[in-house]
Amino acid sequence: MELWPWLTAALLLLVLLLQLSRSARFYAKIGLYCVLCFTVAAVAAVVCLLRHGGRTVENMSIIRWPIRRFKYLYGLRFEVRGGQELEVDRPCVIISNHQSILDMMGLMEVLPDRCVQIAKRELLFLGPVGLIMYLGGVLFIDRQRSRTAMTVMSDVGKRMVREKVPIIPVVYSSFSSFYNYKTKLFTSGTIKVEVLDAIPTTGLTVADVPELLDTCQQAMRATFFHVSQLPRENGAPAGPDAQASQ
Repeated sequence: MELWPWLTAALLLLVLLLQLSRSARFYAKIGLYCVLCFTVAAVAAVVCLLRHGGRTVENMSIIRWPIRRFKYLYGLRFEVRGGQELEVDRPCVIISNHQSILDMMGLMEVLPDRCVQIAKRELLFLGPVGLIMYLGGVLFIDRQRSRTAMTVMSDVGKRMVREKVPIIPVVYSSFSSFYNYKTKLFTSGTIKVEVLDAIPTTGLTVADVPELLDTCQQAMRATFFHVSQLPRENGAPAGPDAQASQ
C-alpha cells in the first residue's frame, strides 16, 4: 500500500487544523518550541563537552547563542533599556520576573557572561535540557527539601553580605498581548525589558533583608505595570514574581 497519499492527506488535515483552530496553532507552536529546546540542548551539550570538557559557566555563551535566535522564528522582538547596568565588570545579583516557559528567551537576551543561574532541581531530569543546564553551571535547588534549598540560597546570601554586591532587578513586560495559555493565544509581539538601577547592599545586615526584598519587589512591580502599560487599580493582573540568578 502506498503511504504517500495517506501522509499527504494527514499533512493537509494538519494545515487545515492550524488555519481553523486557535488551539491547534497554540499547541503546534509550543510543541515546536519544546522540540527546538531539546534539539538545541543536545547539540550544544556536545559542543560544550568538546570545547570545555565538562561543567563550567563558560559554556553559557555557547548555550545563549542559539536560544537568542528563537525570537526570529516566533516573530518576537525585545526592546532593552538600561542594559549598560549589566555591562560593568563587577559581581552582582540579578533578579527577574517569571511569566511562562518563554522566559528563557528573555533571559538570554540580557544575562551577562559568566552568570550563574539558580533553577529548580526538577529541570535537571529533562534529558538534554537538564544536561545542558548542568554543563552551563546552573545551581539546582530542591524545593521539596527546604533545608537543601535554603543552604544554596544561604551561601548566595552570605556572599552578598561578605562582598556587599548590589542587586540589579530586570523586568520583562507582560506577555499577555501575544501569549496567553488560558485563551490559547500565541502570536508575534514585542517584549520590553527594563534593567533597573542597581540597588546597593553596602552596610546592610541580615536584619535589613526584609526591607531590601520589599524595596526590590516594589520597584519591579511599579516598572512591570509601567512597561506593560497596565492599570494598577483593583482587578489588574498580579505583579511579577521574582526569580533570582547570580
